[in-house]
Amino acid sequence: MTVPKLETQQLKKQHTPNPGRKEKSALTKGLKQWGEVFPFIIIGLVGAAVFVIYPLIKGIIMSFQDYNIMPGADSPFVGLENYKQAFHDEQFRYAVRNTLLNTVVTVPINWILGLVFAVLINMQFIKYKITFRTLYYLPIITSWIVVAFLFRYLFADGENGLINYLLYNKLGIIDEPISWLQNQWTAMVVIWAFHIWKTVGWTIVIYLAALQGIPKELYEAASIDGANGLKLFKNVTIPLLGPVTIFVLINLVIGAFNIFPQVYFITNGGPIGQTEVLQSMIYKEAFNNFKFGYSSALGVMMGLTIFLITWTQQKKIGRQRFF
Repeated sequence: MTVPKLETQQLKKQHTPNPGRKEKSALTKGLKQWGEVFPFIIIGLVGAAVFVIYPLIKGIIMSFQDYNIMPGADSPFVGLENYKQAFHDEQFRYAVRNTLLNTVVTVPINWILGLVFAVLINMQFIKYKITFRTLYYLPIITSWIVVAFLFRYLFADGENGLINYLLYNKLGIIDEPISWLQNQWTAMVVIWAFHIWKTVGWTIVIYLAALQGIPKELYEAASIDGANGLKLFKNVTIPLLGPVTIFVLINLVIGAFNIFPQVYFITNGGPIGQTEVLQSMIYKEAFNNFKFGYSSALGVMMGLTIFLITWTQQKKIGRQRFF
């Protein structure tokens, strides 16, 4: 009677799964897969370590130092002094305000214009779609310096500027020529117009690609149910563009925070530093004033702000269902 019990126990031992063996096999399989892939990604990993991870860590360390770039010179540790200095710096408050204003103004306009133009180009009766897509994307690949000098000419002071010539001489809308770049708010308008004109083509191309990927059967089914053009756009197009809209908005916000050539090449922060933004201030503090520690602290605060904005938006939107 004891023999069957022993046999049953042995069979149970043979068929009982061993967690340690499973973990070991999974680890071995994972290491084997990494060994096969590693030679193909080694260059990318080295590049990321040298040009991304190391500068990031170095910048954070520099933000706690009175950093000196001279070889062999001391860079004393100052703790949070660089960060405290920022909150007592009036120029920093100007830069933060202008950066936030650029984000609030340009992101909605850029998004709406990009969506509207993409929908118009994607209509069936519109021909030469590739030509329109190329023309809208052309400003993006155009040199920032070239476009900056173009805008400086368009908004030049006096009657020599093309905008003043049209508004004052031809249309008579204004009583006297506007000094666009000599006033804080008119200069900001020029910067915002520059930023939108230079970047809206990217939004158009992304939305146009997304629109062309929507199945036509969905529109046909909605049309059979009695949906017209506006209802089709509201109930079919907009929901299906949800994930793309998230991607577009996050990138537009990041791009608006990283505004630099728009300011540096047109106003250089003037007049009297009133159009300064965070990027231009970081550059000047480092390479004009040689305050590398303070500049690094400004960069760290700006990087953390962008990270928190994008992370909270992704976390918030990630809970939503689009389909």
